[in-house]
Amino acid sequence: MRTLFLNPPSFDGFDGGAGSRWPSTREIESYWYPVWLCYPAGMLEDSKVLDAPPHGVSIQQSIETAKDFELLILYTSSPGFHVDVKIAEMMKDANPKLQVAFVGPPVTIEPEKVLNASKAIDFIVRREFDYQIANYAKGTPFSELPGVSYRQNGTNVHNPEAPYIEDLDALPWVSKVYKRDLDFRRYNVPFLLNPYVSFYTTRGCPAMCTFCLWPQTHSGHRWRLRSVQDIVGEVKYTLENFPGLKEIFFDDDTFNYRKQRTIELCAELKKLNFTWSCTSRVTTDYDTLKAMKEAGCRLMIVGYETGDPQILKNMKKGATVDMALRFTENAHKLGLVVHGDFIIGMPGETRETIRNTINFAKKLDAETIQVSIAHAYPGTEFYEYAKQNNLVQLNMADEQGHQLPNVVYPGILDRAEMIDWVERFYTEYYFRPRAAWRIVRKAIFDGHERKRLYGEAKTYLKLHKKRKKYVADYRATGVDPSLRGAQERV
Repeated sequence: MRTLFLNPPSFDGFDGGAGSRWPSTREIESYWYPVWLCYPAGMLEDSKVLDAPPHGVSIQQSIETAKDFELLILYTSSPGFHVDVKIAEMMKDANPKLQVAFVGPPVTIEPEKVLNASKAIDFIVRREFDYQIANYAKGTPFSELPGVSYRQNGTNVHNPEAPYIEDLDALPWVSKVYKRDLDFRRYNVPFLLNPYVSFYTTRGCPAMCTFCLWPQTHSGHRWRLRSVQDIVGEVKYTLENFPGLKEIFFDDDTFNYRKQRTIELCAELKKLNFTWSCTSRVTTDYDTLKAMKEAGCRLMIVGYETGDPQILKNMKKGATVDMALRFTENAHKLGLVVHGDFIIGMPGETRETIRNTINFAKKLDAETIQVSIAHAYPGTEFYEYAKQNNLVQLNMADEQGHQLPNVVYPGILDRAEMIDWVERFYTEYYFRPRAAWRIVRKAIFDGHERKRLYGEAKTYLKLHKKRKKYVADYRATGVDPSLRGAQERV
């Protein structure tokens, strides 16, 4: 069956989560690669990956493209699910012979609900879906596909779960699918060098963070590794086939979880003499960081989350404030750049803990930061906690896909205050002389970065204005603007 893999158009500037670390729009437009879709696409020669958001492909253009295919695989997310269902229905109307499968976290969490959402959805694949999709396209019946949910004689059938894929070397290189179907120059993440290419060297994450969507709904906690030889082979291919490439990003949940493996891999990457970045935990020691730096590592994405010890325990981060301070000191001593991720609104949060986190972030002095509002995504332990304690509200995103708190703490923190704290966090952090000078210096000495920074500043200021209006409206009326159908939202 000729198969189309679709990361659908949705909110403006919203990548849909098909490879994203956080499935909602960001303050600054960002596009991550649709890695999960590209694995099964690489198993089917006559397939195509359509990553609509970064390529500026509209809903109507996506519908036209789908007319030439027999099977559609649509990667959905909780914020964009209702839009994705409408797109699937429109595609079916335009091409009645098209079979439609939904994949992504929502189908794992609520398979019955997803199948019942629309007759346009023929089947879904829960959790990892690589081989099931490829095998179905090659003729394997539903009954022989583990992890698949489908309809049979008016009843929803849910096949037993599939085991996790253990032999990652047997999977195709996603970079070959990028080369075939995507324009790598359209992918941009503010803190990565542009253009960049990303792919995984592992799957799964042993960490037990209560809020993290992917290990709990898709890739699991079992940590599985590609061989060093396979990774090096894909790196070589990428360096040779993407002219003008400035950086490779290893998009693992945790790249350097095991010291021995990281040092072994770095010894081989060092021979290739290229620039790369990755994710990291603050538990990584100096020797491992040193090996990474010597092998060409430039930047690490680090989930600090909070500066409050109790909140770290509440979210089961498996790290401490002291670890974070020591790790960051070591990274900066070695000349490694750090992008720090922080969350406002996890259990135990108060005005005082947020203030402590802002002060903690300033002390760390990461080169760039992202401040997210805690989202309790269905399927996570955080969601179950919030649900049991009657803390979950509706509307996790506004009309443009920007975050709205879907967990509030009555009498402690309401929606408007959390949004206001996010703004204060960014303002206090980036308007310090040291942080401001880093941005100015980059703009002065790099024309490409100057142009990009200008665009990012415009985007952020536009969102900043909307957030300020949301907070002002909320405080003036005592009613959440998103709940009363305001025309302009956050």
